[in-house]
Amino acid sequence: MLRYLPGIRSPEDVKKLPEKALIELAEEVRWTIIETVSRTGGHLAPSLGVVELAVALHAVFDAPRDKIVWDVGHQAYAHKLLTGRYERFGTLRQDGGLSGFTRMSESPYDAFTVGHSSTSISAGLGMACGKALSGDPGKVVAVIGDGSMTAGMAYEAMNQAGGLNRDLIVVLNDNEMSIAPNVGALASFLSRKLSSSKKFLDWRNDFKRFLKPGSVRYRLMKRVEGSLKSFLTPGMLFEAFGFQYLGPIPGHRLDHLIEALQTVKTIGTPALVHVLTTKGKGYPPAEANPTFFHGVGSFEIATGACAASDKSRLSYTQAFGETLVRLARKNEKIVAVTAAMPEGTGLTAFSEAFPERFFDVGIAEQHGVTFAAGLAAEGFRPVVAIYSTFLQRAFDQVLHDVCIESLPVTFALDRGGLVGEDGPTHHGAFDLSFLRAIPNLTIMAPKDEAELARMMATAVSLNGPAAVRYPRGTGVGVPLPEDPEPLPVGRAEILREGSDVLILAAGRMVCEAMAASFELEKLGVSATVVNARFVKPLDSGLIVELCGKIPRVVTVEENALCGGFGSAVLECLADAGLTGVRVLRLGIPDQFIEHGPQGVLRRRYGLDAAGIVQAARQVVA
Repeated sequence: MLRYLPGIRSPEDVKKLPEKALIELAEEVRWTIIETVSRTGGHLAPSLGVVELAVALHAVFDAPRDKIVWDVGHQAYAHKLLTGRYERFGTLRQDGGLSGFTRMSESPYDAFTVGHSSTSISAGLGMACGKALSGDPGKVVAVIGDGSMTAGMAYEAMNQAGGLNRDLIVVLNDNEMSIAPNVGALASFLSRKLSSSKKFLDWRNDFKRFLKPGSVRYRLMKRVEGSLKSFLTPGMLFEAFGFQYLGPIPGHRLDHLIEALQTVKTIGTPALVHVLTTKGKGYPPAEANPTFFHGVGSFEIATGACAASDKSRLSYTQAFGETLVRLARKNEKIVAVTAAMPEGTGLTAFSEAFPERFFDVGIAEQHGVTFAAGLAAEGFRPVVAIYSTFLQRAFDQVLHDVCIESLPVTFALDRGGLVGEDGPTHHGAFDLSFLRAIPNLTIMAPKDEAELARMMATAVSLNGPAAVRYPRGTGVGVPLPEDPEPLPVGRAEILREGSDVLILAAGRMVCEAMAASFELEKLGVSATVVNARFVKPLDSGLIVELCGKIPRVVTVEENALCGGFGSAVLECLADAGLTGVRVLRLGIPDQFIEHGPQGVLRRRYGLDAAGIVQAARQVVA
């Protein structure tokens, strides 16, 4: 039975509770997160790790006047529960429910809309400068994880913050992980200092037990403590950026957290509070396997076991991973690059089979792409495995560093299209549009797992850059070829022939188009279905030929209609001077799509068999 949480309507209610009650409140928040995510799925381990931190922040600061910016936002479930969303928390990540991230449009307590990492310090500094210009005395707190601190953007912001000397508080949530374990020199530095810091904390606490505050020995110990901090903590790094450093603070001790936050609240210049937390804190399965429980589906609380999935079909991510290992066994020039997501992008098996040819660059997509370009310049065949939505962060590097010189870098774009419950910051809705404009780049989208394998074989054999874009979720169930053969570049395939309507489909939409053709047949409508395969270069010859015979066309893609596959078809027909062709385009409309189950979203926007049937009947009529 929850005693305190149901009565928390705003952070003002948190401030009214005594410290002992706050400790109990934190446990109620933790249990509510576990119970809810076990049903809805979500980012469990990150949120469990910052429960006490969220309670302390709202006990000390005055949101929404004071701005609390959560980097990435997948750890903000406790924040949501403490800001009046307890009654709706059961709708987390559900269609029409609460977002899994902070959203300005969802609550005045969500200071910034987030979803991608390493943005909090930049946004927070902008808010701090805005407050200074308008005379607003409110505080700004940016909460950022040690994983997000591997991105250059965080240091660009800290560099400016230190130079401006604004009133900005950064809370470094240090759990030694991002999604996967952190990598790189900075992670090693923090890890070494963290180990020393823990010993330092133990030493300090032991001495405090025996020394009386105010005594000569106590004052001497405080001076020694100040000297040792420079050597045993990472404070000197942040102080070089002009931040006053406080820490490390045990992140699950409310009394220590509140004391530290009250101290930095009064400083008035850039300050960084270093907080040590445990990812998955309070739920043993998540503590034991924080990578798995970083983002998890529904699960059984007692055991941590997830609901059984269909093992008979590979996911597209698994199909990519298995294919890349097979290709790499035959081509020693193939190397793999990930931005802190080896498991999420299917590269775990590759990293185990070819550890010397596997590179995790940390949360640094821009660097990862240019790093791959450098590998390609030395004669290697780098494959950058990355979610579609995260490649958006490296658009300039794709264009400038890879495509101008047509370097043979392959982009394996996972999560292309609608991804479901993570919502607008994670839908891969724009890749076809922003990549199609770049010269020298070949763009492919497979209809199934086997074709994905063949497209990967095609990509690593080209003398230039290529992108293979595939969806989230399981494939259709076709077996992977042991030795995938490259496809003829720019060639589509006709899957079914008819005379009434021409359906041109790309990627996952091909299966929906085929299903629609059988339904249309029952209605007396004969459809030709074409699997485009290549979004760039298009099979212009085939498309123009078929449109000349069947001037009633439906294009289908799981990408933004602006500048996507359907636009490419229209450009093709215009360039050929073909008139009198009626084209109806299906795709993602010109808006950001909210979170919800993939099937629900596809039905809503006509991107399923029923929607294609309706469009075909309309264009035929």
